[in-house]
Amino acid sequence: MFFDFTNPLAFFIYFFALVFAITIHEFSHAWMANYLGDPTAKYEGRVSLNPFVHLDLIGTLMLFLVGIGWGKPVPVNPANFHHSKRDQAKVAFAGPFSNLITAFFISIPYKYLPQTMEGSIFFLFMANLFEVSILLFIFNMFPFPPLDGSKFIGLIIPKRWHYLYDRFLDEGMKYFVFFLFIDVFILGRYFNYSILNKVIWDLYEYISAIILLGT
Repeated sequence: MFFDFTNPLAFFIYFFALVFAITIHEFSHAWMANYLGDPTAKYEGRVSLNPFVHLDLIGTLMLFLVGIGWGKPVPVNPANFHHSKRDQAKVAFAGPFSNLITAFFISIPYKYLPQTMEGSIFFLFMANLFEVSILLFIFNMFPFPPLDGSKFIGLIIPKRWHYLYDRFLDEGMKYFVFFLFIDVFILGRYFNYSILNKVIWDLYEYISAIILLGT
């Protein structure tokens, strides 16, 4: 989603909801890594809910420019894990999963707030946080480097294919960046269509409906 610069209040509400969701996401990566035996992120102050330690300058600017961005990657040293592939997958999944859990808990006040509060700053923040939490979960679970989903699939790939998987992690990012360029700057700009946008919002409608029905 692009920021609405024409509405300052909507802009700030959405921005703070996004910062909150990114902070939870990156904190969860760092906490899980430390829990599994790698204190690298802890030593760099990343096991923290302070948003300033998790925001990446370029990633934040990209949010403003094209609507897609990222937080500062959490440093991980796989050598500190007892089971490298499995524990890296757990650390990777912790971020998106925390966003999904946030969306679930936010859905309760978001769904049951009285209609008289609709349009209030609190309601709009809940609505935006619910949305961006699910969107971050979906986007980060795509199985392409450097997204979290690319490491999570390491759990289900047979060991005999791990050398291909490692090569995919090393080289897959350039193909994903090339796809983003085509999707955002060519299809989006000249044809007003985005494959990524279509997939993400279709999944959002499905996941948000399940969450709201379950609360």
